Amino acid sequence: MIELDYAHEGAVAQLTLKRPPANAFTPDGLLQLQQTVERLNGETRVRAIVITGEGPKFFSAGADLNAFADGNREVARVAAARFGAAFEALQNARPVVIAAINGFAMGGGLECALACDIRIAEQHAVMALPETAVGLLPCGCGTQTLPWLVGEGWAKRMILTGERVDAATALRIGLVEEVVEKGAAREAALSMAARVATLSPQAVGFSKTLIHQARNGVPRSAALAVEREHFVDLFDGADQREGVNAFLEKRTPRWQIAQGEHTTSSTQAAHARGETQR
Repeated sequence: MIELDYAHEGAVAQLTLKRPPANAFTPDGLLQLQQTVERLNGETRVRAIVITGEGPKFFSAGADLNAFADGNREVARVAAARFGAAFEALQNARPVVIAAINGFAMGGGLECALACDIRIAEQHAVMALPETAVGLLPCGCGTQTLPWLVGEGWAKRMILTGERVDAATALRIGLVEEVVEKGAAREAALSMAARVATLSPQAVGFSKTLIHQARNGVPRSAALAVEREHFVDLFDGADQREGVNAFLEKRTPRWQIAQGEHTTSSTQAAHARGETQR
């Protein structure tokens, strides 16, 4: 059963979690997600990934609990490994990954969104890590990623007390970066992804790696040294000169993403400025 719809046109790939009725994850679906992200890492023209759930109600309800009903330890081991591998692949993806949270994001569903770089939620969305209510715990990087985003206090409220948060609260505590009206998350995410496609691929890639250093506990002095080194490294490539000269000449830059390939069309630039029709 195909649990993930995949499509991409140009610089933006769209992934849709698809397993009615609640887009719950299975080990096979998680493997499919991991392999798709890894394949996209190798497609240099793909600059951003938008991930959302099928239908108006669920982003994803997380794990399919039917798999854990008999208490099989080996089933649990495989599931934990698949959750970890899939969501680490999302966290470490080369493209910028944007979650369009179109409804309930529960357990592994929220962990999937947490693994993305940016989260846009629809106003009716509800988010939680309720695993402890069924004798489990988050095993898709949630116990590590959530505190980094919202702080230890809110992470403990959500994991240790089972508190659910609505979209407005999620925005206030930093769990999501934007809240939009019902049905608008995908388009908002695609618009943001189009903006990514107007930027220097190398500069974005370096910047994403540097931001993640803070999450991974790299000492500040070491991280700042790498920041300065990567700034100078940009001058080894064509994009730095192209970007500066395009700005000075008041034109759209044409970034070199691979030998013989360029990105940032006038259409992408217009979409990023909000000039395309919706």
